[in-house]
Amino acid sequence: MSYVGPDFDPPQPRRSRRGPLTVAIAALVPGALAGWLVWQAVGSDSGDGGGSDKAGSGASSSAPGSSSAPGSSSASATASAKDDGKASASTSPNPTVSSSGPAASGPLKGKVVVIDPGHNSGNFQHTSEISRKVDIGTNWKECDTTGTSTNAGYTEAQFTLNVARRVRTLLQQKGATVKFTQDGDRAWGPCVDERAKIGDKAHADAVVSIHADGSAAGNRGFHVILPGSVHAGIADTRAIVAPSRDLGERIAGLFVRETGSAPSNYIGDGTGLVVRKDLGGLNLSTVPKVFIECGNMRDSKDAALLTSGAWRQKAARGISEGIVSFLRG
Repeated sequence: MSYVGPDFDPPQPRRSRRGPLTVAIAALVPGALAGWLVWQAVGSDSGDGGGSDKAGSGASSSAPGSSSAPGSSSASATASAKDDGKASASTSPNPTVSSSGPAASGPLKGKVVVIDPGHNSGNFQHTSEISRKVDIGTNWKECDTTGTSTNAGYTEAQFTLNVARRVRTLLQQKGATVKFTQDGDRAWGPCVDERAKIGDKAHADAVVSIHADGSAAGNRGFHVILPGSVHAGIADTRAIVAPSRDLGERIAGLFVRETGSAPSNYIGDGTGLVVRKDLGGLNLSTVPKVFIECGNMRDSKDAALLTSGAWRQKAARGISEGIVSFLRG
């Protein structure tokens, strides 16, 4: 069964690869956490998962750096909403990652969240650096990639940084300490192994890597990528598989509620959830972590959403509320 959201085409016919899947929808009473939807796949895990290859992109990528605090004021929220996510002119390849600033009082006070804006606008000028192979446990993959873009040239790196900053503001308003892997403050990268280490060293309670896909036109919707059980080389995800699934299910449910977007019609069998074992950012994590592909930049309808500031704010709310739900249990 697949959810079809507002203004969405029905899922494309495809041959099922496993048993029937159902979607369970739950909501909390008004006045508590606004409400959440939990997507529960009944049957076996999706194993390595799959998914389309991104245009000009490989596994996962993002960048480290320090995120300066926008605070929780209305002025900072406005600045976050207007920011187009372009990288700054910094040439430092490895700035120190730091907290986003003093957290406000709130239900998440004492919680640490790492947000990983996928890719980096500077990667296009540093192809030799990002092409270096790094060990992800199961194999070796490129340090980072350029990411994809809409047909009109709006890049994934711009999108992910813009949404990440919006998520940061929302989480800070609830008292969380938020750290970034990069905040437009480095020339390129970081490598996928470094990105994972940032969350690990922060002892993060949750890590979310924000992306957008580069699939074929007609493929629409979001999906959340969960870590598979990996125990190979330097990778061991066994302890984080269950909490990461919980985090991913909550984000998927709240993303539907806040954006009205449907789970992917081309991957995940309508659940919005995919398990993969080939992403260094997941394989090397020792704390609960998921990726979210917010939509397909190569589809004109999805691109219209991804390039809308109003929709990006909805996406940020969905992601942040999913994190809040996970951290509060």
